[in-house]
Amino acid sequence: MKLSKRQFFSLGSIGVAAFMFGCGKDATAKARFAVTLTDAEWRKKLSPAAYRVLRQEDTETPFTSPLNKEKRKGTFVCAGCNQRLFSSNTKYDSGTGWPSFWQPLAGGIGTKTDYKIGLPRTEVHCARCGGHLGHVFNDGPKPTGKRYCMNGVAMKFIPG
Repeated sequence: MKLSKRQFFSLGSIGVAAFMFGCGKDATAKARFAVTLTDAEWRKKLSPAAYRVLRQEDTETPFTSPLNKEKRKGTFVCAGCNQRLFSSNTKYDSGTGWPSFWQPLAGGIGTKTDYKIGLPRTEVHCARCGGHLGHVFNDGPKPTGKRYCMNGVAMKFIPG
């Protein structure tokens, strides 16, 4: 079967769209996590904003989280399951409007590639419940050069 240029480019466009919007999309959903609740249980447990971020991979509005200004010593934990995620020792002001860290606590997070904006990004999720936390970028400070840009509503702060 011979394809015209129009058919060729139409099929190619469909393939590119499927790749960009489909790849990596279900990686977290298919993974098994130690904490697993039904959708109804998550909705009951979380605030509406936390539910949208943690369970639907939404993004909170920048500069709205009280955790942005948190300066005390302590630990940032998952709002869904209390998994330890980040030490306050690795928090810094990235100027982005979201709480940012240069290193997670060991075993606290997992990552996957997402294509939601059409380009690959590294999504960060809780290693215990799979809740969406934010993204990690390669423009952070030393010693890691990483910027873990997290949604504040997806976390809680435990002083100490």
